[in-house]
Amino acid sequence: MSRSVANLVLLLAGALWGMGFVAQSTAMDALGPFLFVGLRFLVATLAMLPFALRESAGSKTLLSRSDWRAFGLIGILLFGGMASQQAGLLTTTVTNSGFLTGLYVVMVPFLAVIIYRQWPHPVVWPAAFVALAGIWLLSGGALAGLTVGDWLTILCALFWALQMIFIARHAAGSGRPITLAVTQFAVCAGLGLATALALEPIRLAGIIAAAPEILYAGVFSGGIAFTLQAVGQRYTTASQAAIFLSSESVFAALFGAMFLGERLPAAGLVGCALILFAILAVEILPPLFLRRRGPA
Repeated sequence: MSRSVANLVLLLAGALWGMGFVAQSTAMDALGPFLFVGLRFLVATLAMLPFALRESAGSKTLLSRSDWRAFGLIGILLFGGMASQQAGLLTTTVTNSGFLTGLYVVMVPFLAVIIYRQWPHPVVWPAAFVALAGIWLLSGGALAGLTVGDWLTILCALFWALQMIFIARHAAGSGRPITLAVTQFAVCAGLGLATALALEPIRLAGIIAAAPEILYAGVFSGGIAFTLQAVGQRYTTASQAAIFLSSESVFAALFGAMFLGERLPAAGLVGCALILFAILAVEILPPLFLRRRGPA
């Protein structure tokens, strides 16, 4: 897969996440956050397991213990991100959540340098801040006073950043991105259900009421989107992937306009344009600079 195709795969993941945000928020009317996370990723595990088994059957190499440990750690990070985001939605606004989650765009290149000494292409730094500015404008250009939910959402952004960095390292190294995805789903589902059993009331009526949201978030914005993320990140860096995945904000606004009749103000349109500019800069400028540095 070429880097350009991988970036398109990441854009598709961003689109599926953008469509899934409504499901995440409306499900909270019937379920606690941990139960929703657990059920969502149980569905994701079951939906993608046949593809992981097929990938394993066609692989010529076995996964090592270190691979499985890494996959499990990525599952823990996924649970941390999903649980803190869902819990944050209880006490923060959708506007604040959308912007604060997008902080991962800036966190990823910094953490990649700190953890792995992996320096991104120079264009990634300004592009990350341009994308963050776009998310800021898209979310309304203002934050209410920070609540507990806001701080939980900032923690969520940190978990997402770490998850992207470790996926970028281990999806390519293991050559088993679908197995990685399904393992992280299973770990996340187990942690979510165990936490829900300990902390939340579990009612069959609530599960039935939220079944459409659980199924959509499990199969599409969960199983398919996160698997596309793992596949796409085999062929690009974590910093570049973060910028492409930030298109989630643009798609959320687009689908909100299409299906809910929402309309963006002028600042929101400028925000969409900035995110699109950042994506195009990361896609076009690095190979352009490489050609210029080639033999004359």
